[in-house]
Amino acid sequence: MSEFAMLSLPEGMEKFGISEAVRTDLLIGGVWRGGSAGKRVEVFDPSTGKVLTSIADGTIEDGIAAVEAAAAAAKSWAATAPRQRGEILRKCWELMMSRAEMFAQLISLENGKALPDARGEVAYAAEFFRWFSEEAVRINGDFSIAPSGNNRIMVQYQPIGVSVLITPWNFPAAMATRKMAPALAAGCTVVLKPATETPLTAFAMAALMEEAGVPKGVVNVVTTSNSGPVVSAMLHHPEVRKLSFTGSTQVGRVLLREAADQVINCSMELGGNAPFVVFDDADLNKALDGAMIAKMRNGGEACTAANRFYVQSGIAERFASGLAQRMGAMKQGAGYGAGVAVGPLINQKAVDRIHGWVQDAVARGASVLTGGTAGGGDGYYYPPTVITKVPADSALVRDEIFGPVAPVTIFETLDEAVALANDSEYGLIAYVYTEDLRKGMQVADRFEAGMVGLNRGIVSDPAAPFGGVKQSGLGREGAHHGILEFCEAKYTAVSW
Repeated sequence: MSEFAMLSLPEGMEKFGISEAVRTDLLIGGVWRGGSAGKRVEVFDPSTGKVLTSIADGTIEDGIAAVEAAAAAAKSWAATAPRQRGEILRKCWELMMSRAEMFAQLISLENGKALPDARGEVAYAAEFFRWFSEEAVRINGDFSIAPSGNNRIMVQYQPIGVSVLITPWNFPAAMATRKMAPALAAGCTVVLKPATETPLTAFAMAALMEEAGVPKGVVNVVTTSNSGPVVSAMLHHPEVRKLSFTGSTQVGRVLLREAADQVINCSMELGGNAPFVVFDDADLNKALDGAMIAKMRNGGEACTAANRFYVQSGIAERFASGLAQRMGAMKQGAGYGAGVAVGPLINQKAVDRIHGWVQDAVARGASVLTGGTAGGGDGYYYPPTVITKVPADSALVRDEIFGPVAPVTIFETLDEAVALANDSEYGLIAYVYTEDLRKGMQVADRFEAGMVGLNRGIVSDPAAPFGGVKQSGLGREGAHHGILEFCEAKYTAVSW
C-alpha cells in the first residue's frame, strides 16, 4: 500500500473502500515503487478543483525499466496455456464486477463523470476481461494447399511481444481494459501509461490484476509528467514490438513518426467528429433519445460523441427545441453527487476552449437555445448547450468539441446530408435516424466512418470492432479483430 495518507476523499466516499484499493506508485516488475527521481504529480478532483493525492512521476529510466521487466516476463507468459491466460482474465472480470461501485466512485472522483456514466463504464470495461478471456482460446490458424499443389500452407498466430499501451483520461477503466485484455489474452506483456489526470483507476486495476493471478512483470504501469521523452525512450527500446494508443490525432501523428524508427506495429484510436443525421421521417422521440445518449455520454467527453447535428428541414425546429429542453433540464454538479446527470469537464483549459468556441460562433451569427455561459465557483463546469445557425467553418463544426455542446444545422436533401457528414478529416463514427431502413442502410454505406449507429445512439460493444478511417486511426479494438492486433501471423511452408 502506497501513500494512502495523501488520498483526500469527499465525505462519505470512504465507505466504498477506495483507499484500500488504490496505489499511487509505479508498478514495475511486480514491485510498487516511486519514480527514480523521487518526484510526484498532483491529481485533482474536477468537481471541486482540489487536490486528491499525488502519484509517482516516472522518468525515462523508469520507462526503460518497465519495458525490460515486460521483456523478462514475455517468454514465460507467451508459453502459458491459452486456457490459463483466459481463466486469469475471467477472474479479473469477476473481481471488477464484485467491486463495481468502488470503481465507479473512483472514476467519478478523478474524472468527474456523473455516477450513472461511471457505472456504465465499469460494466463496459469489465466486459473486455470476460470477452477476451473467451477469445484467448480461439486464436485459430489456417491450413491450406498451395495453388501449385507443391506444398501446404500453414499459418499460426503468435504473440507480437512487449506492448506499450497509452490511454486517455476520458475513460480511465475502459480504455485500459480494451488494450490490456486482448494483449494478455494473446500472450503479450505490457507497459501501460495512463493519463496523469486519471491514473488512480489504472493503478487500482493493476492491483486487481495482480490479485487475479497475473504474474509479475506481465503488467507494468508507469505514470509521468514527461510523456514525450518517456514514451519516445520506450518506443526506441529494441524489445518493444507494439504500440496501442488512444488519444488525439495530433499526438497520434507524432507517435507514428516515433514508432517508425523501430518499425513498431501500431494501433491508433484517434480523434472523432461524429455527424448525427436526422431525416424528416425519423421518429422524433427516438431521435432525441439517441441524441442525448450520443451527445451527453460522459458529458460529451468521448471520441464517439455526436459533434455535428444535421437535421432535415421538416423536423429541424422541433428537434432543436426538444434537444434544448432535454439538455437544459439536466442536473449539473459534482460527478459523485446524488441525482447529477452532468459532471464537470476534466480541467479549466477544457472549459475555456469550449466557451471560446461558443462565443466565436455567437459573434458570427449563431443562436444559443440553452446554456452557453461558463459557470463560476469551484470545479470545471460548462452547461449543456444547444446552438443553431453555426457557421460551417466554425470550430464547433470543424473540430472535436469534447464537451456538452450540440450545434444543429439544417439540411434539405439526402445527398446534402451525406456530403455534410463526410466533410471532415475524421471518420470514427456516424449516426443516422430514419424510419426507412432502405434509406438508412444506403446512407450508412456512404458514410466515411469506421462505425455507424443506425437508429442507435451508442454502438460500443466489446464483441464489435471499434475503430475509424481517415484521420481517426488505424486498426480495430474489440471483437476477434482486437486480439489479432496483438498477434503476428507466421507462415510455414510444409511438404509431405
